[in-house]
Amino acid sequence: MDGVPTAVGLDVAPAWLPGGHTQTIWSALVARHWTGAAPHWQRERWTTPDADFIDVDWLQGAAAAAGAPHRVDDGVLLVLFHGLEGSSSSHYAQAFANQAAQLGWRFAVPHFRGCSGELNLAPRAYHSGDHVEIGWMLAQLRLRHRGPIHAVGVSLGGNALLRWAEEAGQTGRAVVDSVTAVCAPIDLTSSGQAIGRGLCRWIYTPMFLRSMKPKALAKLAQYPGLFDRSRLLAARNLYEFDDVFTAPLHGFAGTDDYWSRASAAPALADIRLPTLVINAANDPFVPAHDLPLPGPAGDWVYLLRPASGGHVGFTASPFPGHVATLPRQVTTWMNTLA
Repeated sequence: MDGVPTAVGLDVAPAWLPGGHTQTIWSALVARHWTGAAPHWQRERWTTPDADFIDVDWLQGAAAAAGAPHRVDDGVLLVLFHGLEGSSSSHYAQAFANQAAQLGWRFAVPHFRGCSGELNLAPRAYHSGDHVEIGWMLAQLRLRHRGPIHAVGVSLGGNALLRWAEEAGQTGRAVVDSVTAVCAPIDLTSSGQAIGRGLCRWIYTPMFLRSMKPKALAKLAQYPGLFDRSRLLAARNLYEFDDVFTAPLHGFAGTDDYWSRASAAPALADIRLPTLVINAANDPFVPAHDLPLPGPAGDWVYLLRPASGGHVGFTASPFPGHVATLPRQVTTWMNTLA
């Protein structure tokens, strides 16, 4: 793969921000506010083949090739797939939006179903291996844009994007020019176990379930009998939630089957387009000891493991920090591929 990336700027966290947990939380709650102006979005709604909808937020502004969302041009389009319960409001989406604006690139955030602020229509949601949905969304973007397209997936979105690239094989390069996965849980079993123990169990698991359970109950109101309500209410972690909701709704036999079949790690060598996989060594969600070794993973994939950064943290000095370094490093690598 040309343009081998480096961890310059990502590898060393500020001395005043030690540890993966603090880097994770600080970036999302504090450092985001010193990264740049809040982006202005224009929303476009796409109808899916199963009569549901996908909401796509397009960055607006002169530097971002302002115009109607369906505008076709020869410039660069950067598309970002968000993480679990994320959206265009997530700190990393806004950081990448600001970087795209500085470069004069177009920027789009397609929302997974149920994540754009409105309950979706079909008896399904989204999941970590949703490569079919990713493929459909990328195909729509390719129909709307004739210039280069670079795709970034963050956390859950990163694993799903890698799964799409694996399934696409030789055909992937006709759709996008590169793929980047940031803090993706490419071994879902390892990550699922990590988020269910220690501090993660008390900090992050309740945060996710506070959002996910009400959405699931709203889905049950749409489709009575879709799943066992009492089991969902009793779910104490993501394993139990996925076992009653995510796995059966998306064709898996249960959580173990889902986490096994949806993980991107086993098939990384099947990817046939330039791919960068970034995982911080101190990510609380993604244990480094269960990741492939850093460096090349086949001819097209490069695994980068900065020493610090937490889970989609990568806060940089000066105090109180900013989260602009990650998108700068990623887009610098993308530019080497031109």
